Amino acid sequence: MEARKLGNISYQVEVTNGSHTMYAQTIVDMMFDAAQKRGTGISRRSPEYVMSKMTNNQAIIATDNGKVIGFCYLETWQHGKYVANSGLIVHENYRGAGLAGRIKTAAFTLSRKEYPNAKIFGLTTSSAVMKINSDLGYRPVTFGELTGDKVFWKDCQSCVNHDILTRTEHKFCLCTGMLFNPNKKK
Repeated sequence: MEARKLGNISYQVEVTNGSHTMYAQTIVDMMFDAAQKRGTGISRRSPEYVMSKMTNNQAIIATDNGKVIGFCYLETWQHGKYVANSGLIVHENYRGAGLAGRIKTAAFTLSRKEYPNAKIFGLTTSSAVMKINSDLGYRPVTFGELTGDKVFWKDCQSCVNHDILTRTEHKFCLCTGMLFNPNKKK
């Protein structure tokens, strides 16, 4: 657990466990609300799915005095060959102060610890997330360098831009694919 201050607000960033499941519905609602406001897609997840990530210690949560203010979870593909740090969300009242970077860094660190040989990737339309990813050693890549797992790409169906991905046979979309390859030197 990492206690920090954001202006006059104290918050914690930590790996989740079963005690965090009470926040699942709030997190799902935050993700949906952000996607609606931005007109972009965050793959829709159920509270049960988020709870499973929490109880399996496969997520990072940020809280402020018992209120969830940020979240990100890990997904593995192709038997741990690829890991995605997905669903990064920060409550709108806490944006712009570096909290997303702290959450993403914690998720990246957890990914490297649990899956040291995996390629870590993500899809994003956010320039802020692209900057965070670049700072962590990710680089922009074509979708062909990401996992070929059909289940991963099926998750894009809940995005408002899915028709673009379908029309281009999973080669292009509005998202930028970013990849950290532990076998490539920076």
